Amino acid sequence: MESGATSPAGAETSVSRSSFYAAMRVLPAEQRRAMFAIYAFCRAVDDVADGRDDRQARLADLARWRMDVEALFRGAPTSRLRALSEPIRTFDLQREDFLSIIDGMEMDARADIRAPDQATLDLYCDRVACAVGRLSVRVFGIHGQDGTSLAFHLGRALQLTNILRDLDEDAAKGRLYLPREALLAAGIGEIDPATVLVYPALGKACATVAERARGHFTEAHRLMAKYPLSIVRAPRLMAKVYQNILERLAAR
Repeated sequence: MESGATSPAGAETSVSRSSFYAAMRVLPAEQRRAMFAIYAFCRAVDDVADGRDDRQARLADLARWRMDVEALFRGAPTSRLRALSEPIRTFDLQREDFLSIIDGMEMDARADIRAPDQATLDLYCDRVACAVGRLSVRVFGIHGQDGTSLAFHLGRALQLTNILRDLDEDAAKGRLYLPREALLAAGIGEIDPATVLVYPALGKACATVAERARGHFTEAHRLMAKYPLSIVRAPRLMAKVYQNILERLAAR
């Protein structure tokens, strides 16, 4: 199998250890296979962005993934993306969303993100999380503006929770995703990750991000309430898992 191949079976093994497994396993088989294929793609390009190769090598690898996505949508998939062919046809998955995910990974590969301004963080969240959401809502069967809005809000809620959960792990990589505005409002003018993490006022900056995440969760639940449980069971489970993580972090 080609290196980095998006094997649904392999993805199922990996995802079973993640917070998404409980949500994915409730899906019907066809939807579940589609989500595992999407997950495998996301995991593969994320591994490139976080890899040990130098920046130029990682960017070159991501460029090859970009070419593979283009080939996939021309009907000539490489072996590592062949598992996505059927989900793309069945659920009308969009080329732009796969490319947006790669755009987000390139942001990480190009430079270590440190205290981005809110606009940059929002763009990053849209690419690495909401683009995944836009693919996912099509698989779930939530279309039109409701699907777009759910991807917008739930994607941001999940990613902001990830940012708060992974502060230490990201700092070890030289990264800090807390927005500059939240840090400055807390009286933190530094952007060095290790320095920021020992500031007594860090909790205030995190509380600002947590409140923003809660707002997105609220909007996501409002949208999901419009649909029968059979359609929104998976995203509701995702939201529940991550809201529990968020509140545990807030209680510390």
